[in-house]
Amino acid sequence: MNELRVLPVVGVPEVRPGDRLAELLAVAAPDLRDGDVLVVTQKVVSKAEGRLVECRDGDEGARMALVESESVRVLRRSAGRTITETHHGFVCAGAGIDFSNVPCDQAALLPLDPDRSARRIRDGLLAITAKRVAVIISDTFGRPWRRGLADVALGCAGIGALLDLRGTTDEQGRVLHVTQVAVVDELASAAELVMGKAAGVAAAIVRGVDPDWLRESSVRAEIVRRPQEDLFR
Repeated sequence: MNELRVLPVVGVPEVRPGDRLAELLAVAAPDLRDGDVLVVTQKVVSKAEGRLVECRDGDEGARMALVESESVRVLRRSAGRTITETHHGFVCAGAGIDFSNVPCDQAALLPLDPDRSARRIRDGLLAITAKRVAVIISDTFGRPWRRGLADVALGCAGIGALLDLRGTTDEQGRVLHVTQVAVVDELASAAELVMGKAAGVAAAIVRGVDPDWLRESSVRAEIVRRPQEDLFR
């Protein structure tokens, strides 16, 4: 079992639309190494990609119109909460729209294609630093049947989204038939522990990841469950 280290990346400046995130991250993390996994928060990706819209926090009519415009379907409404499916296939509260850590008259939308965003940052870092790192775009989601929030991966590049253990055996020699580990979600949650929600830390490095995990992948292809496989929709 490898030892993992999770290191906060401090010093990333306030991100604005049009900023090149790879350049900002390369300056803030000059000690990146080959094989590192860089976890970057969705909020700074959305800001850099201009995914900010005018919407005052507290204007429920405008908020609901925005939620519906960012959703392909509304799954549940209850007590002011709305669970929707986004065009990415994510099932989440309020289409993932966020009012925290943005100006009071704006809202942050999810990146249009988080896997592509991760690839862009990964490729930019390679060009600037010559280091081969993987990138995960993370966001905070609630979880069905459990209270509390956890960070999950919205997109990834250079790391397998799932670790497929089917066909391997457990300690008793029994063959595993269904076990697939959502590695990128687990790394996103680990990174959040050093980033926090209000500390202004936009990224973290996870060091020591098994090299066998590093491959081309995408969250949309591997993590998002297809409707025909979903027993709860």
